[in-house]
Amino acid sequence: MHSFLVAAFLATIFAASTEATSCNATSHCPASAPCCSEFGFCGTNDFCLGGCNPFASNAVNSCRPDPICTDKTHTFADNSRILSNATFFDGNASAYDWVVDKGNIMNTNSSGGELALLLTQANGGTRISSTRYLHYGTVTAKIKTGRWAGVVTAFITMSDIKDEIDWEFPGAATTEGQTNYFWQGVIPTGKNNGGTSTGLTDTFTNYHSYTIDWQPDALTFSIDGGVVRTVKKSDTVNATTGIAQYPTTPARVQLSLWPAGISSSPPGTVTWAGGMINWDDPDYKSAGHFYALVKEVDVKCANLQTGPNLTSYVYDANATSNSPVVDYTNRSTLLNGAGPVVALGGAQNMIVLVTSLFVLFFHVL
Repeated sequence: MHSFLVAAFLATIFAASTEATSCNATSHCPASAPCCSEFGFCGTNDFCLGGCNPFASNAVNSCRPDPICTDKTHTFADNSRILSNATFFDGNASAYDWVVDKGNIMNTNSSGGELALLLTQANGGTRISSTRYLHYGTVTAKIKTGRWAGVVTAFITMSDIKDEIDWEFPGAATTEGQTNYFWQGVIPTGKNNGGTSTGLTDTFTNYHSYTIDWQPDALTFSIDGGVVRTVKKSDTVNATTGIAQYPTTPARVQLSLWPAGISSSPPGTVTWAGGMINWDDPDYKSAGHFYALVKEVDVKCANLQTGPNLTSYVYDANATSNSPVVDYTNRSTLLNGAGPVVALGGAQNMIVLVTSLFVLFFHVL
C-alpha cells in the first residue's frame, strides 16, 4: 500500500518545527512524548492509538492496547458508526466501528446504503480505518472500484509495525484485482510478493466480494467466494535470516481511494496506476470527485486466545521486531484508561493541533 499524500504533508509540517521529534526502529521517542505515530513522529494522546509503533516508541507498552476483534458484518445504511475525524477518537471501539483518517466520505442511500470514498484534487484521497484490530481471521469487503487512470482503490489490513495484506485496484484496469503482502514494511530484494487476478466483470459497474483469509500458517485471497491465490507462511522464510517474512501482528482493516497518478509519485507508481489522473475527466467534472463504493465489510475473528473479559491486544514487554509476541489482555484501550500517561508539552500540543486542523479542514471541503 503506497503512502497517502497526508504523510508527506504532515512530515513537512512537523519538520518545520524544531521541537518535533521523529522516530523509527533505531531512534525511539522520549518519555515526554512516548508514542511513535504511524507517520513517524513522537507525541501522546491520539499518537498512542491506531498505527502507534511499539518498537519505535519510548517503550513497547507506550502505545495504547489495540481493541480486540469482534465478529461483525458492517453495513452502511448511514454513517453513524463512522467517526469523521480520527484525531477525535479516544480508543473506545464500542462507540465507533470506523474512523476517517483523511479525506471525505458520503452515504449514497441507494440499495440499502453504500459508503462512498471520495477523491478530489484538494483532499488528496480518502482512507478509513477500523477501530478494532484483527489478529488472524477472515475479512470480506463488497466493493465497486474506481475506473480512472491514476486513481487506486484499496482494501487492506495494516498492523502497527507495518505487517500488511492488500487488495488493490489500480486505475482503469477494471477487469482485475491485485494482491500483495508485506512483513513489517519490508520490500524484499529481487522478489515480488504481488499477484494479479484477471477476467473479472467490470469492477466499477459490478460489486464483487474480495476476501482476505489470514491464518497463522497461510494467507488466502478469494473473489466472490472463489480462491484465487494462497500464500503459505513456510514459503516466506528468508534464506539468510531464517525469519518468516509473513504478517503476524494485529491489524486494522482499511479502505481507501488514493491518487497514484500525480506529479509527486514515482514514475513506476504512475505507470502501475494507469497513468496520470485527468482532472478534466467528464465524471470528475460532473460529480466534483472520483469515488469508490463499499456495500459491506464482513469480519470473522480467529482470536487465538479465549477467556473472560479479554478486551485488547498488546505487544509483550519482551517482544522484539524479529519476534513480535502478542498478548491478549483485559487492559483498557481508552486514552484515559489504566497505563502510562504523560502530559503534553507545548510542542506536542502544537503537533496534535496542526494534525487535527488538517484532518478537519479536508473533511469539510
